[in-house]
Amino acid sequence: EAFRPALENDVAGKTTVAELIVALGPLTDVDVHRIAFVNGHFCANLSDLQGATGIDVKPLAGALAAASEKVANGLVDINGGERDSTMTLNTAFVTDGAVVDVAAGAKLEKPLLIVFVRSGKDALATTVRNVITIGNGANATIIEAHVAVPGSTHDAQLNALTEISVGDGATVAHFKVAADHGKGVHLSNWNIVLGRDATYRGFQYTSGQGLARNQIFATYKGEGGKLDLSGAFLARGGEHIDTTLVVDHAVPHCESRELFKGVLDGHARGVFQGKVIVRPNAQKTNGKQMAQALMLSPDAEFDSKPELEIYADDVVCGHGTTTAELDEDLLFYCKSRGIPENEARALLIESFIGEALDKVEHEQLRTALQAMATAWLGA
Repeated sequence: EAFRPALENDVAGKTTVAELIVALGPLTDVDVHRIAFVNGHFCANLSDLQGATGIDVKPLAGALAAASEKVANGLVDINGGERDSTMTLNTAFVTDGAVVDVAAGAKLEKPLLIVFVRSGKDALATTVRNVITIGNGANATIIEAHVAVPGSTHDAQLNALTEISVGDGATVAHFKVAADHGKGVHLSNWNIVLGRDATYRGFQYTSGQGLARNQIFATYKGEGGKLDLSGAFLARGGEHIDTTLVVDHAVPHCESRELFKGVLDGHARGVFQGKVIVRPNAQKTNGKQMAQALMLSPDAEFDSKPELEIYADDVVCGHGTTTAELDEDLLFYCKSRGIPENEARALLIESFIGEALDKVEHEQLRTALQAMATAWLGA
């Protein structure tokens, strides 16, 4: 079913700061600068960019309206996955998003939170795009959150695309949190381009999605680049969460790491498709990939397809995938020490996904994600 696109009059003045705080949950405790969008449109009353230095942040819709045709075309260019249908749909229907420029050499004191809020009783289709440029030698943390106001409809369709360019010698930590009621459709694309000696650390947390497809396309444009992608996904009932990524080692002397962990209960299904391409001249490539799933139900399903396409001969690359149930011996050990079974199960599950959550170096955000995961387990 295709829902109607959200209009600006679906947004104006209908969401309060108090509702935003409730929607963000534990993320509220993370000290950030914030730009907010409700049902795909910029919301000034929910944004707070006061005191942000070394960074320019503005809504995409306003930037497109004020830009020349050449600049506007540049803002909607797609860096990767050009043949992907979800990106084509994004270009056709995009309403707004964030345009972020981090100045060369800037060291941001606190993260920028780009938050997309779903609100209201109407079933809406939302299409948003972020264009993020990290200047040479800069250091920044970007958090992208997709949340819903309590009481809003469970039926929704989201198409979100983030284009991020990491300049030479720059370092960026990029996080996405998608937490909802378990009914909607969440389509997400990240297109990442790394310059020379650039470092990119990306993490995705996904839960409460009826159908989620998280795609990541990363390309190295300069030697010495380092990429670390990780994520945790939690699904129950009939939920379906798919993570698909392509890492393109187009130049020599680059490094990539991928670690994704999922917890599946009920009839939930998880999918991981990870492809690492090493081009013929990309000698001295170092790449490792791992996908793991913990099955809490015999009816859950995990499909994993790790791939390596290696066309160079001087490389170190490897991949793996595992699927397992809770260890009954460990569960018995906890119970024999007086820990109730429900608590013991939760402890073992938290330990399993903890390896992925530990990839989040920002302490406040890591604590918030741990709280979200704990709440999901207790639901």
